[in-house]
Amino acid sequence: MPNSDGSVKSGVSITATARLHMGFFDLNGGLGRRFGSIGVSLDQPSTELCAWPTQGFTADGIGAERAIKTAEKLAEALRLQGLNLPGGLHMRLKQSIPEHAGLGSGTQMALAVGLAMNRLYDLQLSLNDVAKFTSRGARSGIGLGTFSGGGVIVDGGRGANTLVPPVIARADFPEDWRVVLIFDKTDAGIHGQQEIEAFRNLPEFSAEASAILCRHVLMQALPALAEQDLITFGAAICELQERTGDHFAPAQGGRYASPQVAEVLLWLKNQGAVCFGQSSWGPTGFAIFANQQEAETFLQALQIQFEQQTALKFLLCRGRNEGGVVRDIEAFA
Repeated sequence: MPNSDGSVKSGVSITATARLHMGFFDLNGGLGRRFGSIGVSLDQPSTELCAWPTQGFTADGIGAERAIKTAEKLAEALRLQGLNLPGGLHMRLKQSIPEHAGLGSGTQMALAVGLAMNRLYDLQLSLNDVAKFTSRGARSGIGLGTFSGGGVIVDGGRGANTLVPPVIARADFPEDWRVVLIFDKTDAGIHGQQEIEAFRNLPEFSAEASAILCRHVLMQALPALAEQDLITFGAAICELQERTGDHFAPAQGGRYASPQVAEVLLWLKNQGAVCFGQSSWGPTGFAIFANQQEAETFLQALQIQFEQQTALKFLLCRGRNEGGVVRDIEAFA
């Protein structure tokens, strides 16, 4: 495709990293806005997609089928807006965030595909446009916020006219802190129609509980980030996890979706971990530690303690204080 200056546009590379969704703080919605959530951008795992203009939509690599479906959905949504693409995409996925693990794979794939299409065909789409046309960000704006600028994101939930929950606060994730992810390879979190039904059938969340959680986020979690106080930040996140996890228990089978991840989290608590929980619908769990040495010590102990549970996998990662990466690349070879 030609650029506006007449040069040839070869290809584009998109890197979109995983995020933790640590919970909703207003599931009551009595003030006119519902949900509201806090989350963290991670440096890994990531979705890395390269794309080139072609005819039709093709892809190879892990997540290829999902990428094609996303591209087709976006192209159809654009067509309904009166914009017919002059071509398609060939996409190559170097790696992908695990699907249905609670790490935001669907949103990051949608952003990667959408921004590739936007770059190659000069569509002038914003992140919110891509989210809207691919049906992402319905209840949470965390994934868009982390792609936009990384860090710790707080979104303002949905109001009557909200398209994508707005980011209302962002803070850097402390450079020294580390995150250990806990994967259950045999389980998948609630998603799709099952997720819609779960929200529809859950009992009412009290206004009092929502008020408490909002206070924990505003007056505990965010100030603790500014002061790099993991104990206080962890207290806020654990309160959020306990109250929302118990609320979602009828849908996911307990406070945590995976019994094996739940066992790990209980063990971590008993060993003195101060910040832990489940990301989104899980099954992936997380624990945050004050520094690399502490994280490595806990990780080694976990690998020994749960050596016989082959479904479990652990990954040590960092927070990411910058957004996703979009860059031009050479022509398809």
